[in-house]
Amino acid sequence: MTMTESNSSEQAAEFPCPKVEPQKEHEWLHKLLGEWMSEMECSMGPDQPPMKSTGTESVRSLGGLWTIGEGTGDAPDGTPVASIMTLGYDPQKQKFVGTFVASVMTHLWSYEGTLDESGKVLTLNTEGPSFTGDGSMARYQDIIEFISDDHRILRSRTPGEDGNWTEFMTAHYRRRQRQAA
Repeated sequence: MTMTESNSSEQAAEFPCPKVEPQKEHEWLHKLLGEWMSEMECSMGPDQPPMKSTGTESVRSLGGLWTIGEGTGDAPDGTPVASIMTLGYDPQKQKFVGTFVASVMTHLWSYEGTLDESGKVLTLNTEGPSFTGDGSMARYQDIIEFISDDHRILRSRTPGEDGNWTEFMTAHYRRRQRQAA
């Protein structure tokens, strides 16, 4: 046995990986699994018409503990956009956690959130670049609401100057029906 192999074995014995069982919150995330079509409407600012676009999302499981959603669509200027959203549940924090990245931005969005009592609405809190463009950071929420097993809505919002939440994006996701073989 080489010195490297010996050290690896000793380290594995010192730091064993405990077996992790999915919680009911992980099972809730499994409702996201599958192929989805999306229709999005985004506010482009005061006195401007909303931008509408369509896209797709493919959501898979990672070990039963995480979901990975890979989305495609178009930016307001027609540029193709790809995105990845990861979601999981951290039993120690008792919070849903995750990240979001997109091909048209450099910020890594980190999520932490909770499920409402109805079990239909997951509110994810995050922080990112302010829409003011002054380099400051702002608070945001992405809210996932299940209307049915095959229809969910993603809403994005940020606090306005008055402190009340202002919704700036709504996307309807509808499960793509499997075609008969």
